[in-house]
Amino acid sequence: MNIDMLIDGILDSYDRYGLINRKNAENFPNRQNVVEVLSDLQSLIFPGFRVAEEIDPSNIRYITGQRVNNIIAKLTREIEKALIYTKQMCNKDESEQDAKFNISQSHCFKLAEKVAVCLIEEIPEIRRKIQLDTIAAFNGDPAAKSNEEVILSYPGLEAILVHRIANFLYKNGVPVIPRIMSEHVHGKTGIDIHPGASIGESFFIDHGTGVVIGETCIIGNNVKVYQGVTLGALSVKKNLQNKKRHPTIEDNVTIYANATILGGETVIGKNSIIGGNTWVTESVLENSVITQQ
Repeated sequence: MNIDMLIDGILDSYDRYGLINRKNAENFPNRQNVVEVLSDLQSLIFPGFRVAEEIDPSNIRYITGQRVNNIIAKLTREIEKALIYTKQMCNKDESEQDAKFNISQSHCFKLAEKVAVCLIEEIPEIRRKIQLDTIAAFNGDPAAKSNEEVILSYPGLEAILVHRIANFLYKNGVPVIPRIMSEHVHGKTGIDIHPGASIGESFFIDHGTGVVIGETCIIGNNVKVYQGVTLGALSVKKNLQNKKRHPTIEDNVTIYANATILGGETVIGKNSIIGGNTWVTESVLENSVITQQ
């Protein structure tokens, strides 16, 4: 076996098919770097829970400051790469010149740094929301013994936390990176939430495996979702990507296991209960109970 020939074959495939993330100003965001930033963000929100560290009043400011500086530096670089790459992709297709992310390359670093700093400014608000999500999980699950147990062990809460971070970046025009974050936690938890989905306060995903929440889904406050629930689209045609394709779930709705709710015009009214294994493609009035027929 000639190792050099094997290597030549691989290098030739690089030239033929591309798909290489080269180390230069035009390369794509690095998944490992994004995941490391995400881990730091989670530790910033739940200090002392994610990694082994001894936190006390004498060092918490130092630890927080170090973490904030690391996040801003690394996230700025990854956002900058995402903006530059997406701009270049848009420039290759004149029909996309007015695309959402088509910006001047000279502004990419400043925009990236601004978004990274804005995310840090948003951390207290994200902490407020995730506290409500934690309380919703504790109150909604008789098996939960404490808020700390929920923080340490509930995959639904981790998925929601990552979503709240990714959603902020998504709403602030950051391409690619929110999807890296959401797909990373999807792989860990089995919960697939598109970063574009709008999710209200006190949201609880119980068990969680197999939950799918689409990009244009709107979820109100105090909503509870069980495993296997799909909030999806009736059609996945590419020309519908700028349309509302996923349902709206109003306040105080409970959706039980393996229910499927589809369609951008489908609205589940307030205080409704959607039973397990149901298939819903039409709107439901407030205070309804839908069960399998």
